[in-house]
Amino acid sequence: MKKTLTLILIAIITIGSIYALIIYIKMDGFSFAWILNFLLMLLVVFFTEALKSPLASPYYNAKGWEQSGKIYEHLGVNFFRKLLVWIGWEKVIRKTSPIEKNTEALTNLYYRTKKSELEHLIILVIVLGFNVFVAFKFGIVKSLFLLVLNVLLNLYPIFLQRYNRPRIERALNLSKRRLSPN
Repeated sequence: MKKTLTLILIAIITIGSIYALIIYIKMDGFSFAWILNFLLMLLVVFFTEALKSPLASPYYNAKGWEQSGKIYEHLGVNFFRKLLVWIGWEKVIRKTSPIEKNTEALTNLYYRTKKSELEHLIILVIVLGFNVFVAFKFGIVKSLFLLVLNVLLNLYPIFLQRYNRPRIERALNLSKRRLSPN
């Protein structure tokens, strides 16, 4: 019951915050797109933390065409990874959650890729809704800030998680094999 109330409260706060954002900032500008994305990032993290889902859906399993990662490499995921290093994001993330080479840490990292993907997917869908609304109300050109930021801040992070997960899974399986007695 407490979990449900928490999730409902987070949803109400999210709706109220977005409503305030719409009232005080013009929807067809860069400021709105930027603040909307970061506001949603903050609130969606609270939502997924409260949700505490095991994220066991088959959706998170890498498909055959994803295993090698070539499709994501063709879509520019390596450039996006370099961009994250260049802006300092990778350094910040590694300070707060360094990658360790043990089974427990790999299991945690594997779960975090799923959680991150879910968070970015939720934000992607919400911002896409705003993108369509702004395109119809103000014109396609005015909606480009929402589109570009949605691709950079949500779509590419999803690609990155889906690109990394099979590699983490292989490392995790190797780690588990080393631990199991033959």
